[in-house]
Amino acid sequence: MSHASALMAVAARKRETPVIGNDARRYLAELLGTALLVIGGVGTAVLAPDAGQVGIALAFGLTLLALAYAIGPISGCHINPAVTLGVALARRLSPRDAVAYVVAQILGGIAGAGVVFAIASNRAGYSLTADGLGANGYGAHSKGGYGLVAAAVVEVVLTALLVLTVLRVTTSTSTAQVAGIPIGIALVVCHLVAIPIDGTSVNPARSIGPALVVGGNALSQLWLFLVAPLAGGVLAALLHRGLTLTPTGRTSSNDDSTADPATKTA
Repeated sequence: MSHASALMAVAARKRETPVIGNDARRYLAELLGTALLVIGGVGTAVLAPDAGQVGIALAFGLTLLALAYAIGPISGCHINPAVTLGVALARRLSPRDAVAYVVAQILGGIAGAGVVFAIASNRAGYSLTADGLGANGYGAHSKGGYGLVAAAVVEVVLTALLVLTVLRVTTSTSTAQVAGIPIGIALVVCHLVAIPIDGTSVNPARSIGPALVVGGNALSQLWLFLVAPLAGGVLAALLHRGLTLTPTGRTSSNDDSTADPATKTA
């Protein structure tokens, strides 16, 4: 090999070598992905309210769909602590990685909310008190006047729907490549149902960011949008296990899941 060819080969290897370690790349992907989900979804609700309920639902679902293919190969694109909990309970993610994922997601949610607020506050007439920042709420803070019980039930059920979809469509490598499509659709459905009830969380990280910026009642009601989605993630993991096990108690032969989140979640 000539000297020039050797130099070109070394340069090619350098281009292929990640700048940061694999674990750090995964955590960074979760942080960026969650921030972009909040910017795309909450941003539509705050900055383009004329988009309406359907438009906001599509903004969340399409953003997730795009991110599934953009960062899915890196981290699995959980961008949601409830999804990470479900994946961890399904034994596809180590407890250490699960904690790191959740921390990254929360930081991403806060960053995304900060970006949306920075844009919205530059609009003439915008008031954080009057216009809000897409924070979740029930009772007097529900668009449809729904109370605590309604919000709790819808968050548990819809989060279970979302997380179960993630777990089921990523169980087999034959469906993992297109998993982003049904997952994105599931998130659209969640928003179509829950926006009038509580603004739709199904994702604690999505709720934390706006609540911290808005404060007040949004912050005092935040507990529900932490507890209920996580409960939905646990329910989804249990349902997934029930659907996966055979009558003999063994895992179905169709379940070729692996612990690698970059290949098993979208």
